[in-house]
Amino acid sequence: MTVVPLGVPRRLIEFTLDGQEARVPEGSTILDACRAAGKDVPTLCQGDTLTPKNACRVCVVEVEGARTLVPACSRRAEAGMEVRTDTERARHSRKVVLELLASSVDLSTTPGAAEWIKEYEAKPDRFGPDAARVNEEPKVDNDLYVRDYDKCILCYKCVDACGDQWQNTFAISVAGRGFDARIAVEHDAPLTDSACVYCGNCIEVCPTGALSFKSEFDMRAAGTWDESAQTETTTVCAYCGVGCNLTLHVQDNEIVKVTSPHDNPVTHGNLCIKGRFGYQHVQNRD
Repeated sequence: MTVVPLGVPRRLIEFTLDGQEARVPEGSTILDACRAAGKDVPTLCQGDTLTPKNACRVCVVEVEGARTLVPACSRRAEAGMEVRTDTERARHSRKVVLELLASSVDLSTTPGAAEWIKEYEAKPDRFGPDAARVNEEPKVDNDLYVRDYDKCILCYKCVDACGDQWQNTFAISVAGRGFDARIAVEHDAPLTDSACVYCGNCIEVCPTGALSFKSEFDMRAAGTWDESAQTETTTVCAYCGVGCNLTLHVQDNEIVKVTSPHDNPVTHGNLCIKGRFGYQHVQNRD
């Protein structure tokens, strides 16, 4: 049993959320309050282990007195605030953002994207066949994970996970400007020539599948990837004495990928190369 130490008590603040009184701990975001109230506010760039970057703008809501729509993922709830999450203005903004994203990148492996596009009646095809797209082939330059930037929405979560928020390797950054901006390693070199330590923490936070396990990439290409047929078992990594928790994703009695619980006080979803990728010996009889 994992014992999580109690944090410093936080006072509750009251504000209005879609006409209803809401009470959340001080420091909570509007998105935290929405989720606590069971409201489905879509978001792509928000992650529960990273500081919000406000990049995707899908989670915008309307706040009384604010000139512009505000991102729910980073705006702190304030006492007396009046928030509306489902106004015509907010819905129209989300619709346009989804259209722009879906017209420029491949959202086929983005969880929730298809449902949101249908809910907000977004029509990415209205920009026509000449809409600017990345159209970049997947980078398969190592045996552990694949970079498919045709699915990248530039949310910067991988940059933050590789940088000062978690790994402090700084192998990933943003290269270029404007539409030419893209995620890359030093000098846009192959991953094997970069500072990457293959921890895979960038894969853990990627919301679109632009970064994926090589095993998952190959199975999707072969048409055999089936998340509904996978089981998840959480265990403890045996490589060292730190005690990291591993969640083994198993399909057809084979481990297809490894993640880590985000609420674990040891890992917070992060692993090293051994914990995330060193599972082949479990099912290799040679």
